[in-house]
Amino acid sequence: MRDLTRLKSLQALEASARHGSFVGAAAELDVTPPAVGQLVRSLEDWVGYPLFRRSRSGAERLTPVDEAQDALDDIAEGLDLLETGLRKLRGRKARSVVVVTASQALVANWLLARLDDFSTNYPTIDVRLDVSDRVIDLAQGEADVGIRCGLGSWKGVKSTFLMSEEIIAVCHNRLLPVDRDVTAGWIVDQTLIHDGTPHPGGDFPTWAEWLARSGANQVPSERGLRINSTAAVIQAAVAARGVALVRKALVAQELDSGRLVHLLPNVRWPVKWAYYIVAAPKALRRYEIAAFHDWLVARPR
Repeated sequence: MRDLTRLKSLQALEASARHGSFVGAAAELDVTPPAVGQLVRSLEDWVGYPLFRRSRSGAERLTPVDEAQDALDDIAEGLDLLETGLRKLRGRKARSVVVVTASQALVANWLLARLDDFSTNYPTIDVRLDVSDRVIDLAQGEADVGIRCGLGSWKGVKSTFLMSEEIIAVCHNRLLPVDRDVTAGWIVDQTLIHDGTPHPGGDFPTWAEWLARSGANQVPSERGLRINSTAAVIQAAVAARGVALVRKALVAQELDSGRLVHLLPNVRWPVKWAYYIVAAPKALRRYEIAAFHDWLVARPR
């Protein structure tokens, strides 16, 4: 006979371990931190030993003891299976939510246009977007799935390749010369928009490097408009404020519409950064997260 009388205590234990605190677990479970602490203590009374090592680093941090750590994967998998079973009981009426995190530029210029297809194929799964340029801690449950641009290695998550990236030069179509072809020399004379966002290890070019490869006789200094946001750099180009070096995937819609024009397309600059869908391995056991992950991997780029 199964003993499920401690189910709420197991939920409290698993959430506290993921968040490293009763406060984080309480926010997820929609109860108070003392209530989470009481549930964990009741489980400690039952097993006969403390389940966490407690330390203080500003806020109290909880680290599972070895015995608890060994059991947590089984507990998390069991809770996921219970959730799946409950969803099957509800059948077609069951709705679930997947929280997706990505940068502002990627959401606005790439992801939003594709979400209608996901909703059509998975009408019972709602997508919530956590738009942030900081790296969200997926291993601690701050979001379910992330779409990241980088070298492909992040601690605590599984990374699946989506697409490569390259840097291209673009400008609004109304800036194009009417009586001459676009040349590297013409670009040198325009307002150059610089993206000051850090791209560690990505081999992203500066304007001086890109123009040197394009064959410009004069390579300008770092003059022009400097912006520390990739999304704002794209918006500045769309607003015809100058010529910008941008990630090609992020301006695909603007290029297709003809509003932005790809300048000197023969000048290629692939970068080491690429796009990946990332999630904690245990999160991928949930149906809605696995469904979003597999849908995005299968989508045409």
